[in-house]
Amino acid sequence: MERIIYYNGTILTIDDKSSIFEALLIEDGIIKELGSSNEILKLKDSNTDLVDLKGNTIMPSFIDSHSHITSYAQTLRLVNLYNCTSFEDIFNTLKNFIDKNNLKEDEWITGFNYDHERLREKEHPTKLLLDKLSKTNPIILSHISGHMGVINSIGLNLFNITKDSINPDGGEIIKFKDSNEPTGLLKENAFIQNTFKIPVPSVSDLSDLLVKAQEDYLKFGITTCQDGFTRKEEFEILDYSSKNKKLKMDIVSFIDIKNNKKIYDENKETYVKGYINNFRIGGYKMFLDGSPQGRTAWMLTPYKDINNPDKNSEEFGIGTLTDEEVSNFIEQALNDNAQILSHCNGDAAAKQLIYSFKKVLNERNESFTSTLPVMVHAQLVRDSQLKDMKEIGMIPSFFTAHSYFWGDIHIKNFGLERASKISPAKSALNIDLTFTFHQDTPVLMPDMFRTIWCSVNRITLNGVTIGEDEKISVLDSIKAVTINAAKQYFEDDKKGSLEKGKFADMIIIDKNPFEINPIDLYKIKILETIKSGEVLYKAD
Repeated sequence: MERIIYYNGTILTIDDKSSIFEALLIEDGIIKELGSSNEILKLKDSNTDLVDLKGNTIMPSFIDSHSHITSYAQTLRLVNLYNCTSFEDIFNTLKNFIDKNNLKEDEWITGFNYDHERLREKEHPTKLLLDKLSKTNPIILSHISGHMGVINSIGLNLFNITKDSINPDGGEIIKFKDSNEPTGLLKENAFIQNTFKIPVPSVSDLSDLLVKAQEDYLKFGITTCQDGFTRKEEFEILDYSSKNKKLKMDIVSFIDIKNNKKIYDENKETYVKGYINNFRIGGYKMFLDGSPQGRTAWMLTPYKDINNPDKNSEEFGIGTLTDEEVSNFIEQALNDNAQILSHCNGDAAAKQLIYSFKKVLNERNESFTSTLPVMVHAQLVRDSQLKDMKEIGMIPSFFTAHSYFWGDIHIKNFGLERASKISPAKSALNIDLTFTFHQDTPVLMPDMFRTIWCSVNRITLNGVTIGEDEKISVLDSIKAVTINAAKQYFEDDKKGSLEKGKFADMIIIDKNPFEINPIDLYKIKILETIKSGEVLYKAD
């Protein structure tokens, strides 16, 4: 039996009592006792290892309630454009990549994380810029939202996109007004569907990238994470990694219900039943709209006119599924007694999801579901919709870091009043509605303390306080990424808090988050990440 005692520190349990202890005893990866250092050290025997915390703090490790770890893994072989502030920066960053890599003539060059709102030009680049980089290589740039991107002429030709192409359902091909030629900018389904056509490395190579991605999550204190939109390609990576025992952290996968339901059906006796070598299937995923920063989130009230902020535009964003499709997918999930996660940013998308759930439940002579469906992002969900969610058993997972990274853009797109309701965590708390937080990695790095900082302070990049009434406490913020997230996964009986009988999934940090200035929360350093008593990450 392996026994470890951590003592001489501060143990934050984040349980219902928010208890604080000085020490804890772990046996074979399970928490056995908590108490004062004197009490716990008395339980030492010859097989017990002692770890002096030297005044540092232990708290539960983080649980990622929504991200795309396989997508993040693939970004590790791509060109990160996040720091680019102009077309020139984008061009030079891509050129440096091309110059340093011995690329085949037909090899795709992929950039990601560009944000047109942060560029000096305040607009998307076009194929005209990308065509100058290569006459042989197809090039694609993915917007930071993941809902749109730019492709060069070679890539457009491979996708058979011409001036005569029409918009697909739920998508848009942007064209030059004078020639009707495609600019290279594709939005929503026009972009997403075509990205599936890009060749990818072998499953083995992608699994190696997943292992590297896993290490990054562990550095941020995460021991359970998500693959939030699993198709055939992603499942092959996860299945391979599980079978070859390459996973250290737990990964929960949500299957694309629209085009890949077969994966769920074929694995009901395996991954759906529970973890196999740290991987399991948690349910389904569907998309109902786009992103608010990209003005494709589906809204009941239109976006502000960019050129005249005192007026509304005629833009309402994009809904990606019909009411009938949404209802059918909900019915399928309920028939399987499976959890379903739904991408909803705008209040129109939230209305569609809630209406569809109520409709299906009514047809089944039910008013509540125990499958705990999740509204992912829930950026502009209304107070009345939060009440509807509680009534039917649905929870929101807020992308609360939007308040910092895109808060200024939301003010421009919606006006200050509407933007101040982005990620309304306090409104959910006021009605005792359980909620979680996430970073939607690879949109943002899985930095949980930055997310906690965002929800407590709600300050934009430009220093504007956005939604004073939606600020929540440090404790409630931590719960959103620990015990609440465990509840979202139906795993709160063994994860999410430090209690007797639960897994010793925890992190050692250099500061107590309850004793520092809230403005400094993002500065907390993770010293160790521990899963089931095993140290998986240790800071240098």
